[in-house]
Amino acid sequence: MRLIFILVLLVGVGLAAFAVSVAKDRFDQYQTALNQQRSAIVPTTEVFVVTRQVRYGQRLRPDDVEAIRWPADHVPFGAFTEHEDIFPPDSTELRTVLRVMEQDEPLLRSKVTAPGEDAGVASRLAEGMRALALRVDVTSGVSGFLRPGDRVDVYWTGNGREGERITRLIRSNVQIIAIDQIADEDRNNPTVARTITVSAAPGDIAALTQAQASGSLTLALVGVGDQTESEEVEVSTSQLLGAVEITPNAAPEICTVRARRGGEVVVTQVPCTN
Repeated sequence: MRLIFILVLLVGVGLAAFAVSVAKDRFDQYQTALNQQRSAIVPTTEVFVVTRQVRYGQRLRPDDVEAIRWPADHVPFGAFTEHEDIFPPDSTELRTVLRVMEQDEPLLRSKVTAPGEDAGVASRLAEGMRALALRVDVTSGVSGFLRPGDRVDVYWTGNGREGERITRLIRSNVQIIAIDQIADEDRNNPTVARTITVSAAPGDIAALTQAQASGSLTLALVGVGDQTESEEVEVSTSQLLGAVEITPNAAPEICTVRARRGGEVVVTQVPCTN
């Protein structure tokens, strides 16, 4: 009887140990899954987006924006995270939209003006830059395919120092900020412009003004991702045509001797010996 009791006790202890081991494994799996879920949770922050499509020139109103949760580690540069930053409580002035934004697109500082400012050319000028209008036509203006935001190389054609006709690259990567009276960068329809407005430093403004007054200007469109600086370029008419400078043939050498005969000097031509 005692032997049976000992056997039953041993079996019971073994089953209990097995149950504890299984429970421990289950608990470890639960903890692992819980830790994985916790690590999968991405910290977020508030970012303001537009609630509808807004276009260039429209005033941005409080009901045009709303706050949503956005991954804190991937907030777009220039995004608004506070409602007071968009609509300062001490001002009733509204911001103006500079670039088209679709519904639920983050509101960026580069796409709106400061409170109270309009979407004019002055809002596009960086510090220290000035705006200058240049005359263009269908040929010099790249057949009307220019639009605000594009960059161009400016070539000048006129008379050089020696009077010969030349074409020279005078400024490269000049940014266009307006076409005629249009500053909307989202305008895609080709427009044959009469003037373009460019952004440039004061020294470049002087050079472009002098070039426009003394000759004709031609614009060359720069590619969107092209950041190379063009080297100095100048082509003259003679270089274009491949003209060769012609030097006149040297006159034949004439040798003479002088002899005095009485009161007069006689010059006689003789063969040259040198």
